[in-house]
Amino acid sequence: MAWTQKQFTLPSQGRGSHLITPEILSHLPELKTYKLGLLHLFLQHTSCALSLNENYDSDVRADMSDALDRIAPEDVKGELYRHSAEGLDDMPAHVKSSLVGASGLWFLEFREGRQSRRVVATMQGEKK
Repeated sequence: MAWTQKQFTLPSQGRGSHLITPEILSHLPELKTYKLGLLHLFLQHTSCALSLNENYDSDVRADMSDALDRIAPEDVKGELYRHSAEGLDDMPAHVKSSLVGASGLWFLEFREGRQSRRVVATMQGEKK
């Protein structure tokens, strides 16, 4: 049984749902050395999320972002949420990340500001 762990940063892409399967694979060339096993991806932030979902139609990503915005709207007047110390888009981002559970791998950015995000990848399995 072998273990590998590494950290990398996803570049800022702005608010929305972004397909990141190719980017994840480029950061983890070690995956090709495993015959079988598990990959655990941990996003070190609470106002964005990772999700497995359909990869066929890009409209699905846009519709998902729109649906989440309707469920947890941004608090433009500062009246919907008590927590607003980090900005009016912060609390809706926390709600959205709680709703999105852990086929392409999507990165869902819920904040307006463009910032990079850190990911910890842990691979466990049997090497080839």
